[in-house]
Amino acid sequence: MINLDHFGSYFLKGYFMNTSLHSTLFKQRATSQIPRKQGPLKQFVGSLCRAEYCGLVPCLVALPCSAAQVENPSKHHVDGAFQPDAFWQTFHHAEITVNGIKIHYVDGGTGAPILLIPGWPQSWYAWRFIMPALAASGRRVIAIDPRGMGDSSHPLEGYDLKTVANDVHQFVEALGLAHDGQLYVAGHDVGAWIAYAYAADWSADVKRLVVLEAALPGITPPAPAGVPSDNANTRTWHFGFNRLDDLPEILVQGHERAYLSWIFQQKATRNWVFTPDVIDEYVRVFIQPGGPRAAFSYYRVAFSDSGLKQNRLRAQTKLTMPVLAVGGQFGVADLLTNTMKIVANDVTGKQINNCGHFVLEECPKEVTEVLQDFFRNR
Repeated sequence: MINLDHFGSYFLKGYFMNTSLHSTLFKQRATSQIPRKQGPLKQFVGSLCRAEYCGLVPCLVALPCSAAQVENPSKHHVDGAFQPDAFWQTFHHAEITVNGIKIHYVDGGTGAPILLIPGWPQSWYAWRFIMPALAASGRRVIAIDPRGMGDSSHPLEGYDLKTVANDVHQFVEALGLAHDGQLYVAGHDVGAWIAYAYAADWSADVKRLVVLEAALPGITPPAPAGVPSDNANTRTWHFGFNRLDDLPEILVQGHERAYLSWIFQQKATRNWVFTPDVIDEYVRVFIQPGGPRAAFSYYRVAFSDSGLKQNRLRAQTKLTMPVLAVGGQFGVADLLTNTMKIVANDVTGKQINNCGHFVLEECPKEVTEVLQDFFRNR
């Protein structure tokens, strides 16, 4: 049997030295309870975090991360706890075919539309706390599962940002969301990669753009070479791991819950928001046929030579619409604001204090207020 502690250490040393950048949840939809499996993956992830290595890692290693929690979670309930009965009185599930693939989305409210795009390893559900308040403010709110995410199709290819941005454009055209030039767009994590590419490639669609908690492949400057801090290593090791061919699927299969739980626990500051029911939902969509492959494909393509070149060419023409960049204090902080200033002319930055990477669920009240202020009467 392979000693996973030794394997993880050797994997990281070899790989990073040679890489450049590194349910009551659904109404009328059954959700199975996923066993909480433990096993070799937990040991493997631990070895990844303990490994010492040299070389370039993603730019996030330079961030001032903190492992401290803001307060004892036993003193708190989840901020803006999800209320499914009230939620589904306003919103509904829907599907549409664009570019030959099924796109799932959740839609509700009336008024100028806001399109919400989730990140990895999540789905539309990441926006559930924020959607009702946006709809109540007089907006139509649509949270989309891009190709390969959530309950949308998981095709074998098409995970470059140009193709995914075109999916979004065709989706917007089919629903008539941009006919009056009033579409507002927000994306988190990988959803921010997609939102930026969409706003750049189809700028006439987008009136205002919000990007949250991300570094843009090929655009955000990488950190200097060297050994990252323990905190930075914990938060960024997956950039290299997810890019590998085949190995992530081999190691994660059968351990999906442990893998996702570890990601949420380590990258969140208020990690108690990721309750067993929430993890159940994210595991449910992750283990769908083709789900892991699709999730990892976003990293494989975005950080490939062609993916990096595509984004760098995109950045040569600056965005002209107003842009809001949001970072958690213990996530990317002001890194995304500085990145967007490279590619856009009108950029506002906002930092959410005492918040980690998963700002939509950790700090929904603060994020909602920021979005409403940016979108209000404009």
